[in-house]
Amino acid sequence: MKELTKAEEEVMNILWKLNGGFVKDIVEEFPEPKPAYNTVSTIVRILENKGWVKHEAFGRTHKYIPTVSKEQYLKGSLNRMVKNYFGGSFEQLVSFFAGNNNFSTEDIDELLKNIKKDLPKNN
Repeated sequence: MKELTKAEEEVMNILWKLNGGFVKDIVEEFPEPKPAYNTVSTIVRILENKGWVKHEAFGRTHKYIPTVSKEQYLKGSLNRMVKNYFGGSFEQLVSFFAGNNNFSTEDIDELLKNIKKDLPKNN
């Protein structure tokens, strides 16, 4: 799946929040100053061409629905970030954030506990 530009990611975040919507719905969710309707419409069509959204036709208008969940996108983004910036090492990623964000040992223990809880059981 192709990566998203910043503008495409903004639109996808709105579509995930709304669980799909019409271009006018997407425009309404943007903060001021809102982008032009045609700009958002173009971005949505690009997202559809890239396979990120599909549409349902309602006469001459379309409702756009995400085909990729936000969780899938986040996993892919995190995997790309670990690969591109941390040599594929999750350990280096955690070490970077721990060293640069003043995490306490309790914070790190809690993070590890949550990671272990979410890992699939190999029984």
